[in-house]
Amino acid sequence: MSYSLFPLRKQRLQRSELAVPGSNPTMIDKALTSAADYIFLDCEDAVAPPDKEQARKNIIQALNDIDWKGAGKTMSVRINGLDTHYCCRDVVDIVEQAGSKLDTILIPKVGVPADVYAIESFVSQIEVAKGIKHQIGMEALIETPLGMANVEAIAAAPSRLEAMHFGVADYAAFNKARTVVIGGLNPDYPGDQWHFALSRMTVACRAYGLRPIDGPFGDFSDPDGYTAGAKRAAALGIEGKWAIHPSQIELANAVFSPTEAEVKKAERILEALKEAEAQGKGAASLDGKMIDAASEKMAKNLLATNAIINQRKK
Repeated sequence: MSYSLFPLRKQRLQRSELAVPGSNPTMIDKALTSAADYIFLDCEDAVAPPDKEQARKNIIQALNDIDWKGAGKTMSVRINGLDTHYCCRDVVDIVEQAGSKLDTILIPKVGVPADVYAIESFVSQIEVAKGIKHQIGMEALIETPLGMANVEAIAAAPSRLEAMHFGVADYAAFNKARTVVIGGLNPDYPGDQWHFALSRMTVACRAYGLRPIDGPFGDFSDPDGYTAGAKRAAALGIEGKWAIHPSQIELANAVFSPTEAEVKKAERILEALKEAEAQGKGAASLDGKMIDAASEKMAKNLLATNAIINQRKK
């Protein structure tokens, strides 16, 4: 083990992340009663340019008027990109007027560490000026070739960054990938077209204490495809996935929650290793398979996730 270790910067339950257009107050209201762990109110791609200013006002009103905390929701806002003239007002207006109700800001198309620093510098000043008592976290949406090329540097830079999300649609577009679907498998590609990108982002996150989150799956009429994609992401170590439609929320929650059988197996692993330790052994056998210190770490990871989920249910 290296002497350089980076602990998890912030623990949040983020199995399902519901994307809600800020331009649609009805959808915002419905999000409150959903089963989503996390909600991001969107200023960016889901909002047409003529509706940007009104969406911003809707988001401010919703953050202030709705009891999201009482419903157990973690609240985020996806601002417009730094290359737009909407970005500044998104940050200033929303944080000044509703920052006390905001948990994180999702920054789109992050390409270099300075992109996170730029937003964080404004937010820090507003927090002081407005007396906001908690520190608003940052989340980076990795959805460009530049962002993926610099993903380790972005993760490693000192900042409020808590999580990284993989934005498959823009990533495909910027890379000129031969596809017109958002997420899912490409029949012309032998395997998962997005495996490398998801894996690289996940490694960067785990190396520097961030939460890795998978992005959207566009065909909300294909629950099996969504579930399969979520399972592939979970197998890599990703903690959750976006839901662009309410029907995808329960699918994400199911995939990213340990099953009862997994919990029992993890508990048995810890018990078996404890017995082995008492006998002076560093490894043990369980169900005909060798288990050791690495097995203990995996079991503890699973049980920690299960404990967080159980706490949310209370």
